[in-house]
Amino acid sequence: MSILRPFSAADMFKFNNINLDIWTETYDLSFYLTYLSSWPDLCYVQTAPSGRLMGYILGKAEGTGSDWHGHVTALTVAPEYRRLSIARKLTNLLEIISDSVYHAFFVDLFVRCNNDVAIEMYEGMEYSVWRRIREYYGSLGLGSRGKDEEDAFDMRKPLSRDSGRRSVRSNGRDMIVGRTGVF
Repeated sequence: MSILRPFSAADMFKFNNINLDIWTETYDLSFYLTYLSSWPDLCYVQTAPSGRLMGYILGKAEGTGSDWHGHVTALTVAPEYRRLSIARKLTNLLEIISDSVYHAFFVDLFVRCNNDVAIEMYEGMEYSVWRRIREYYGSLGLGSRGKDEEDAFDMRKPLSRDSGRRSVRSNGRDMIVGRTGVF
């Protein structure tokens, strides 16, 4: 049986099987350590009985007023452990903590617009597209099929505090913004 537990600094020495995946956005060590020290209750790993990491989630709480929300900064599952509902369970835990501990209005995340599998998974978890952010992920270098594949969808799921569902937008895919404003 696998184990869900808090992400620890020692896990950074064991997550290459996850981070080497092409869909996984990786960061430097200080980034991970900042999350672990600032929002330890929003950072978790799922481990196999062997101790091998199966997946992890890093989250934070941010914003002000009615924009106060939980944010999924990184969610990834090693390819050999996909289709086991690990991502769904990790996300659900972050949503519960964002709702009950941080009293957030919603949870948001960013996903590449061409990652159809992830988008379908998030929509199945009741996330919807709030907006499309141009060139969010930056250049992919040689072999890139154009700047459009670097766009991200900002997807949101309302929590209990957002009883009016203000964090849901029916035309989110049509709301296109740059990093600095609306196009």
